[in-house]
Amino acid sequence: MDAIRHGTSETRDGSIQLLHFELRLPHPVVRVWAAVATPEGLPTWLAAADVLEPRIGGAVRLRRLTTEDTLAAEGRVTAWDMERVAEYTMDPFRGRIRFHLQAAGESVTVLRFTHEFRGTDEQRLDQLAGWHHHFELLANALDGRPVTDWSTWTPERWQELREEYVSRP
Repeated sequence: MDAIRHGTSETRDGSIQLLHFELRLPHPVVRVWAAVATPEGLPTWLAAADVLEPRIGGAVRLRRLTTEDTLAAEGRVTAWDMERVAEYTMDPFRGRIRFHLQAAGESVTVLRFTHEFRGTDEQRLDQLAGWHHHFELLANALDGRPVTDWSTWTPERWQELREEYVSRP
């Protein structure tokens, strides 16, 4: 697996943050879809999906699994196109997260990710580092190394990534 490329961001209207990541994953779309859009796949790299109704308007509740923070986010599925687009719009602070998958050959998937939320520049940096770290965990999970014990999670990698994003132009 190639290293995860740094995400990009832009700020609109002073406080609307748009984060973008593009990942090229050496796995078929069906496998990546299972990781980003199913209650079985999400806990291996991101969060428990306590509720995930796979349809537009369906309820979604994602809960962090780290020992220091089990905060949950609730919202609705706002876009759903099987094996192509999964979009969740959460409470106002967490905003909208969108996974757009595209096949690039039989066993390669391009994942375009967007996170739109209202927040400060500090929150933007926190989120860039957080998503970057989670995408590293996604790559590991797809390669057969899922997170199975979240109690071992530590913030060191997140902090390292955050410092990288602070120093980026």
